[in-house]
Amino acid sequence: MGSEVIYGYVRVSTKEQNEDRQLIALKEYGLTPGQIFMDKLSGKDFNRPAYQRLVKRLKPDDVLVVMSIDRLGRNYSEILDQWRVITKEKNADIVVLDMPLLDTRKNHDLTGTLIADIVLQLLSYVAETERDFIRKRQAEGIAAAKARGVHFGVRAKPRPEEYEQIKSLWQGGGLSARTAARQLNVCHKTFLRWANETPTV
Repeated sequence: MGSEVIYGYVRVSTKEQNEDRQLIALKEYGLTPGQIFMDKLSGKDFNRPAYQRLVKRLKPDDVLVVMSIDRLGRNYSEILDQWRVITKEKNADIVVLDMPLLDTRKNHDLTGTLIADIVLQLLSYVAETERDFIRKRQAEGIAAAKARGVHFGVRAKPRPEEYEQIKSLWQGGGLSARTAARQLNVCHKTFLRWANETPTV
Protein backbone atom coordinates (compact mmCIF):
# COMPACT_ATOMS: atom_id res chain seq x y z
CA MET A 1 0.00 0.00 0.00
CA GLY A 2 1.04 3.60 -0.40
CA SER A 3 2.08 3.27 -4.06
CA GLU A 4 -1.48 3.19 -5.36
CA VAL A 5 -2.57 5.73 -7.99
CA ILE A 6 -5.98 7.41 -7.79
CA TYR A 7 -7.90 8.07 -11.01
CA GLY A 8 -11.22 9.78 -11.65
CA TYR A 9 -13.66 8.98 -14.43
CA VAL A 10 -16.33 11.26 -15.91
CA ARG A 11 -18.87 10.22 -18.52
CA VAL A 12 -21.35 12.60 -20.15
CA SER A 13 -23.62 12.38 -23.17
CA THR A 14 -24.73 15.23 -25.39
CA LYS A 15 -28.16 14.98 -23.72
CA GLU A 16 -26.99 15.29 -20.13
CA GLN A 17 -25.02 18.34 -19.14
CA ASN A 18 -23.61 17.22 -15.79
CA GLU A 19 -19.96 17.28 -16.81
CA ASP A 20 -19.18 20.23 -14.51
CA ARG A 21 -20.97 18.61 -11.58
CA GLN A 22 -18.89 15.45 -11.94
CA LEU A 23 -15.62 17.36 -12.42
CA ILE A 24 -16.28 19.54 -9.36
CA ALA A 25 -17.03 16.46 -7.23
CA LEU A 26 -13.79 14.76 -8.31
CA LYS A 27 -11.72 17.91 -7.77
CA GLU A 28 -13.24 18.38 -4.31
CA TYR A 29 -12.18 14.79 -3.58
CA GLY A 30 -8.62 15.95 -4.31
CA LEU A 31 -8.04 14.84 -7.89
CA THR A 32 -6.16 17.01 -10.38
CA PRO A 33 -7.14 17.33 -14.08
CA GLY A 34 -4.25 15.01 -14.97
CA GLN A 35 -5.81 12.21 -12.91
CA ILE A 36 -9.26 12.48 -14.53
CA PHE A 37 -10.35 10.59 -17.63
CA MET A 38 -13.46 11.79 -19.47
CA ASP A 39 -15.66 10.45 -22.26
CA LYS A 40 -18.24 12.55 -24.11
CA LEU A 41 -20.70 10.32 -25.90
CA SER A 42 -23.45 11.11 -28.37
CA GLY A 43 -26.64 9.17 -28.92
CA LYS A 44 -26.22 5.41 -28.72
CA ASP A 45 -22.44 5.51 -29.11
CA PHE A 46 -20.92 3.79 -26.10
CA ASN A 47 -17.39 3.29 -27.38
CA ARG A 48 -15.59 4.79 -24.38
CA PRO A 49 -11.94 5.28 -25.40
CA ALA A 50 -10.91 7.18 -22.26
CA TYR A 51 -12.51 4.56 -20.00
CA GLN A 52 -10.80 1.72 -21.88
CA ARG A 53 -7.41 3.48 -21.50
CA LEU A 54 -8.08 3.99 -17.80
CA VAL A 55 -8.97 0.35 -17.14
CA LYS A 56 -5.84 -0.83 -18.98
CA ARG A 57 -3.76 1.45 -16.77
CA LEU A 58 -5.22 0.22 -13.46
CA LYS A 59 -2.85 -1.80 -11.28
CA PRO A 60 -3.58 -3.68 -8.03
CA ASP A 61 -4.50 -1.29 -5.18
CA ASP A 62 -5.07 1.65 -7.56
CA VAL A 63 -8.32 3.52 -6.94
CA LEU A 64 -11.01 4.53 -9.42
CA VAL A 65 -13.29 7.36 -8.25
CA VAL A 66 -16.66 8.06 -9.91
CA MET A 67 -19.42 10.42 -8.86
CA SER A 68 -22.21 7.85 -9.27
CA ILE A 69 -22.47 4.15 -10.04
CA ASP A 70 -24.18 4.65 -13.42
CA ARG A 71 -20.96 6.15 -14.82
CA LEU A 72 -19.61 2.59 -15.05
CA GLY A 73 -22.17 1.36 -17.56
CA ARG A 74 -25.43 1.80 -19.42
CA ASN A 75 -27.38 -0.90 -17.64
CA TYR A 76 -27.54 -3.31 -14.70
CA SER A 77 -25.48 -6.10 -16.26
CA GLU A 78 -22.82 -3.76 -17.67
CA ILE A 79 -22.32 -1.97 -14.34
CA LEU A 80 -21.91 -5.31 -12.53
CA ASP A 81 -19.52 -6.55 -15.23
CA GLN A 82 -17.30 -3.45 -14.99
CA TRP A 83 -17.32 -3.63 -11.19
CA ARG A 84 -16.12 -7.26 -11.42
CA VAL A 85 -13.39 -6.38 -13.95
CA ILE A 86 -12.02 -3.55 -11.80
CA THR A 87 -12.25 -5.16 -8.36
CA LYS A 88 -11.62 -8.83 -9.21
CA GLU A 89 -9.52 -8.91 -12.39
CA LYS A 90 -7.56 -5.69 -11.82
CA ASN A 91 -7.61 -5.95 -8.00
CA ALA A 92 -8.18 -2.19 -7.87
CA ASP A 93 -10.59 -0.29 -5.62
CA ILE A 94 -13.67 1.75 -6.50
CA VAL A 95 -15.01 4.78 -4.66
CA VAL A 96 -18.54 5.98 -5.53
CA LEU A 97 -18.86 9.52 -4.16
CA ASP A 98 -22.65 9.72 -3.89
CA MET A 99 -22.85 6.29 -2.18
CA PRO A 100 -20.29 6.01 0.66
CA LEU A 101 -21.15 2.32 1.20
CA LEU A 102 -19.59 1.64 -2.20
CA ASP A 103 -16.00 2.27 -1.18
CA THR A 104 -14.11 -1.00 -1.57
CA ARG A 105 -11.05 0.34 0.29
CA LYS A 106 -13.05 0.00 3.52
CA ASN A 107 -14.51 -3.36 2.66
CA HIS A 108 -11.66 -5.81 2.16
CA ASP A 109 -13.05 -8.19 4.80
CA LEU A 110 -15.68 -10.77 3.76
CA THR A 111 -18.63 -8.99 5.42
CA GLY A 112 -17.72 -5.63 3.88
CA THR A 113 -17.34 -7.19 0.43
CA LEU A 114 -20.71 -8.92 0.76
CA ILE A 115 -22.43 -5.67 1.83
CA ALA A 116 -20.86 -3.75 -1.09
CA ASP A 117 -21.95 -6.46 -3.57
CA ILE A 118 -25.54 -6.43 -2.27
CA VAL A 119 -25.74 -2.62 -2.33
CA LEU A 120 -24.22 -2.54 -5.82
CA GLN A 121 -26.68 -5.07 -7.22
CA LEU A 122 -29.62 -3.31 -5.59
CA LEU A 123 -28.56 0.13 -6.88
CA SER A 124 -27.88 -1.16 -10.38
CA TYR A 125 -31.27 -2.88 -10.47
CA VAL A 126 -33.07 0.24 -9.22
CA ALA A 127 -31.25 2.44 -11.76
CA GLU A 128 -32.21 0.18 -14.66
CA THR A 129 -35.80 -0.21 -13.45
CA GLU A 130 -36.07 3.58 -13.23
CA ARG A 131 -34.78 3.98 -16.81
CA ASP A 132 -37.25 1.35 -18.06
CA PHE A 133 -40.08 3.12 -16.19
CA ILE A 134 -39.14 6.48 -17.75
CA ARG A 135 -39.03 4.94 -21.25
CA LYS A 136 -42.42 3.29 -20.67
CA ARG A 137 -43.97 6.55 -19.43
CA GLN A 138 -42.56 8.42 -22.43
CA ALA A 139 -44.02 5.83 -24.83
CA GLU A 140 -47.38 6.00 -23.06
CA GLY A 141 -47.32 9.81 -23.20
CA ILE A 142 -46.57 9.82 -26.93
CA ALA A 143 -49.35 7.27 -27.58
CA ALA A 144 -51.84 9.32 -25.55
CA ALA A 145 -50.84 12.53 -27.35
CA LYS A 146 -51.28 10.85 -30.75
CA ALA A 147 -54.71 9.61 -29.66
CA ARG A 148 -55.64 13.24 -28.89
CA GLY A 149 -54.55 14.24 -32.40
CA VAL A 150 -51.16 15.71 -31.50
CA HIS A 151 -48.75 15.27 -34.41
CA PHE A 152 -45.02 14.78 -33.95
CA GLY A 153 -42.30 15.62 -36.42
CA VAL A 154 -41.99 18.46 -38.92
CA ARG A 155 -44.96 20.82 -38.96
CA ALA A 156 -46.78 20.83 -42.31
CA LYS A 157 -46.05 23.81 -44.52
CA PRO A 158 -49.13 26.10 -44.70
CA ARG A 159 -50.73 26.66 -48.10
CA PRO A 160 -50.35 30.23 -49.42
CA GLU A 161 -53.47 32.39 -49.86
CA GLU A 162 -53.33 32.13 -53.65
CA TYR A 163 -53.11 28.30 -53.56
CA GLU A 164 -56.77 27.62 -54.49
CA GLN A 165 -56.66 30.05 -57.43
CA ILE A 166 -53.42 28.60 -58.83
CA LYS A 167 -54.66 25.04 -58.25
CA SER A 168 -57.78 25.85 -60.28
CA LEU A 169 -55.64 27.19 -63.13
CA TRP A 170 -53.55 24.01 -63.01
CA GLN A 171 -56.66 21.81 -63.01
CA GLY A 172 -58.02 23.73 -66.02
CA GLY A 173 -54.80 23.16 -67.92
CA GLY A 174 -53.70 26.79 -67.75
CA LEU A 175 -50.53 25.98 -65.76
CA SER A 176 -48.17 23.05 -65.50
CA ALA A 177 -47.62 21.57 -62.04
CA ARG A 178 -44.04 22.86 -62.03
CA THR A 179 -45.14 26.41 -62.94
CA ALA A 180 -47.87 26.29 -60.29
CA ALA A 181 -45.33 25.13 -57.70
CA ARG A 182 -42.89 27.88 -58.71
CA GLN A 183 -45.59 30.55 -58.36
CA LEU A 184 -46.45 29.25 -54.89
CA ASN A 185 -42.74 29.18 -53.96
CA VAL A 186 -42.79 25.47 -53.11
CA CYS A 187 -41.28 22.40 -54.70
CA HIS A 188 -43.07 20.41 -57.39
CA LYS A 189 -43.68 17.43 -55.03
CA THR A 190 -45.23 19.65 -52.34
CA PHE A 191 -47.69 21.17 -54.80
CA LEU A 192 -48.75 17.74 -56.10
CA ARG A 193 -49.13 16.43 -52.53
CA TRP A 194 -51.34 19.40 -51.63
CA ALA A 195 -53.43 18.90 -54.77
CA ASN A 196 -53.91 15.20 -53.99
CA GLU A 197 -54.78 15.86 -50.34
CA THR A 198 -57.58 18.33 -51.06
CA PRO A 199 -60.77 17.75 -53.05
CA THR A 200 -60.68 19.08 -56.59
CA VAL A 201 -62.73 22.17 -57.35
